[in-house]
Amino acid sequence: MQNSSELNANVVAPLKNLFENPVSRMVLKYLVRESKLKNALEVHYGIKRPKNLKESFNAKFLGFFTDRAVKVFGGEKNEIIKEFIKNEYLRGIELVLRSIAEYGITIPQKLIAPFLVVWDYTSLCNLKCKHCYASAGKLKPDELTTEQRYEVIDQLDKAGVVAVAFSGGEPLMRKDFFEIAEYAKEKKMFVSIATNGTLIDERTAKALKKIGIDYVEISLDHSNPKIHDEFRGIKGAWKRTVRGIKNSVNAGICTGIATTVTKFNYDDVPNMIEFAKKLKVHTFIAFNFIPTRRGREIERNDITPEEREKLLNFLYDKLCESDGLRVFSTCPAYARISLEHAFKDRNMPIVPTHFADISLGDKTIALADFIGGCGAGRSYCSIEYNGDVQPCVFIPIKLGNVLENGFENIWRKNEILEKLRNRELLKGPCGKCKYKYICGGCRARAFATTGDILESDYGCIVASSK
Repeated sequence: MQNSSELNANVVAPLKNLFENPVSRMVLKYLVRESKLKNALEVHYGIKRPKNLKESFNAKFLGFFTDRAVKVFGGEKNEIIKEFIKNEYLRGIELVLRSIAEYGITIPQKLIAPFLVVWDYTSLCNLKCKHCYASAGKLKPDELTTEQRYEVIDQLDKAGVVAVAFSGGEPLMRKDFFEIAEYAKEKKMFVSIATNGTLIDERTAKALKKIGIDYVEISLDHSNPKIHDEFRGIKGAWKRTVRGIKNSVNAGICTGIATTVTKFNYDDVPNMIEFAKKLKVHTFIAFNFIPTRRGREIERNDITPEEREKLLNFLYDKLCESDGLRVFSTCPAYARISLEHAFKDRNMPIVPTHFADISLGDKTIALADFIGGCGAGRSYCSIEYNGDVQPCVFIPIKLGNVLENGFENIWRKNEILEKLRNRELLKGPCGKCKYKYICGGCRARAFATTGDILESDYGCIVASSK
């Protein structure tokens, strides 16, 4: 198998020829400027019929470039695109094309808007979790009003954001959650919710299904009720959370279990995966513990780099089992683990992000360099309950406020975000690592442990051994 540098060379050159020649850049910029890009994509992929010859021409011209771009990565048009169309991911294709029109082809690909925004919707929470990155609990006086929340969705829609994940605190504790989430669905966004699950009774699960929630991620930290309850700070939490998982699955919603791995539950991860299978969830995600805010109080209970390496390899082995459960991790080193396996067997999947695995043979490696690794400030950011924008929910750096500064303005012009998008600025072992594009280290962990978002992530075994 070719190494990643050779594969990138074989991919970057044809993509640049496709999208950076004067004709294609002119057409892309014209379609973006005249707001015709989405329509051209919908016509090309058969979602709608062209109204006139001009629409037909725009669609065929754009399709010429997009179909050839797909083939550069070794795929066919229908093979790769059909899932995007079915799951309303056409918005993602539009975002990539708008970004190429603005910035050209870059590694990692620079985006005019994030694919995902995690919105810490409220500071309210009915649990008292030891690792809480938001120090949630009581209602803060500066929470956005319902009217202001509609404006946030309008701003994300205008920017071209593909997906919004409602988190917290506990988002289901706000009465206006359903109307705002439904409004985001009306904008054709992919909408998910990260919740502790304790409030998802049968009625709530049906309501989530009715408004079209695409994914429900429920936190469960141990297969033992007593240990989970101790970690979450409320007796009986485990029972109510498991009930919430069952109700979500029974309602027909794509459901995942999220487990933040610390010394409290490191040895229990195999049991949790088996429990996830029993509950018939779609996904199990091992969250990378970040010692920030309330989590600083239990920093000593973080797992070691060696334990993390062992865990990630175990998770990858479970991902490759053909039993229907998708197994991921938010640790960027998971992408490196998958790449190491793929170099040995080209049929093995690569996990460029914490929610997707791709198997396109050799070209997957090159694609992973475009989209892979820590997405903080690059493909993802967060919004706090009061409208403050952060690079990541685990990086408590205020970049601006959506109501005061505007989301697009913050995303496009903030200096901290510009630094996070340039992997050449990484320091220490991460800056010298051959995996810095597909991984790049967890910027939140680097900031939490060193105070510098560009420093190395010493929770990684590669960095810690240097």
